[in-house]
Amino acid sequence: MGKKKNEKQADVAVLSPLEGEEEEGFVHRLPRKIYDAELVRLQIELVKLAAWVKHKGLRVVVLFEGRDAAGKGGAIMRITEAISPRLCRVVALAAPTERERTQWYFQRYVEHLPAAGEIVLFDRSWYNRAGVEHVMGFCSADEYEEFLRSAPEFERLLMRSGIVLVKYWFSVSDQAQEKRFQERNHSPIKRWKLSPMDLASRERWVDYSKAKDAMFKYTDLPDSPWWVVAADDKRRARLNCVSHLLNCISYKELTHEPVSFSKQQKPDPKYVRPPLSSMRWIPNHYPESP
Repeated sequence: MGKKKNEKQADVAVLSPLEGEEEEGFVHRLPRKIYDAELVRLQIELVKLAAWVKHKGLRVVVLFEGRDAAGKGGAIMRITEAISPRLCRVVALAAPTERERTQWYFQRYVEHLPAAGEIVLFDRSWYNRAGVEHVMGFCSADEYEEFLRSAPEFERLLMRSGIVLVKYWFSVSDQAQEKRFQERNHSPIKRWKLSPMDLASRERWVDYSKAKDAMFKYTDLPDSPWWVVAADDKRRARLNCVSHLLNCISYKELTHEPVSFSKQQKPDPKYVRPPLSSMRWIPNHYPESP
C-alpha cells in the first residue's frame, strides 16, 4: 500500500471521539476499546512495513527522546511486539565506559546502526549530550557546544548514506510526569524505573526545558526535523506515533497467503513414548477448577 493510503489510516487514529473517555486526573484518556482496536490495526501495518523494509533492503533509524516518564518505552514496546526481532531491535545504551568517554562522541552509536533490511529504535540516543549530560554537568561546555554543531552534520551523513532517520520528542507536562513518578514509587513492579537521574530531573524541570529549547534550535532542521508527540495520554501518544511512523516510509503490502498444511505424520505403532512421570514437570500453582 502506498503513502497516500497510509495517511488516511493515520487520520483514523488521531480523530477519535471524546465521548466515553476515561478521566485520569487532568487528562481524558482515549477509551480502551478504541485504543485496542486501533493498536491492532496499526500493528498489522507495522508488520507490512517491516516486510517492505526487508524486501527493499532499507535501513531505518528511529530516535525516541523526551523527559523521564514521558512514555517512550511504552511506544517502543508497542512497535517491537508486532515485528520480528530479526528485523527490528532496540538500542538503549547505558552510561559510557571510561574507554568510550575517550572516543569520538558518536562512535558508540555508530556500531548499532542498521544493516540492510533492519529497523533500529534508539531508546534515547546521541542526544543524551544535549539533555542529561549538559544539565547534570557530565560534559564540558565545549563538548556541549561541539555536539550542537556536529549533530546536524552527523545526521546528514547518515541520511546521505541512505539511512531513513526519524526523530521523536515525547512531550509531557510536569503534572503528568509527577503523577507517573508517584505511580512508579507506589508500584513494586515499576519502582525500578525510578533512577537517581529521574529524581534529579524532577528537581530541574526548568533546566531541562531550557536544554530542550536549545537542542531544538540547533537540531530541528528541515532535512532532519523533530516530530513532537503529545504524551500526557499514553494511549493517544502510542497510536499517533505509530501512525506517523507508518507515514514516514512509503511501503507496499507484500501479501502473505495463508499456508496450506500437509497431513500430520501418522503415529508409529513401534514408537513407545517414555512415561510422563519420568519427566521433571514444573509445579502447577493454578490447577483447573473442579
